[in-house]
Amino acid sequence: MATVNFSVPDDVRDAFNEAFAGRNKSAIIADLMRRAVEEERLRTQREVAADRLRRRTRPRVSARAIQQARERLRQ
Repeated sequence: MATVNFSVPDDVRDAFNEAFAGRNKSAIIADLMRRAVEEERLRTQREVAADRLRRRTRPRVSARAIQQARERLRQ
């Protein structure tokens, strides 16, 4: 297990300590970090999906490939 040091404003530290008094603060921080990682993963995934919907990152398809697909669909 790793040890991580962060600097936070005093008011945040005090509010955290008050809200979670008597509880395992390391476990709480680890859970919050897991949630943040998952939220970031989902945010990135949504951004990629939105870009695809806006066709900014659409895959390049040649005119020939489009014509071949049309011909297959007509059969």
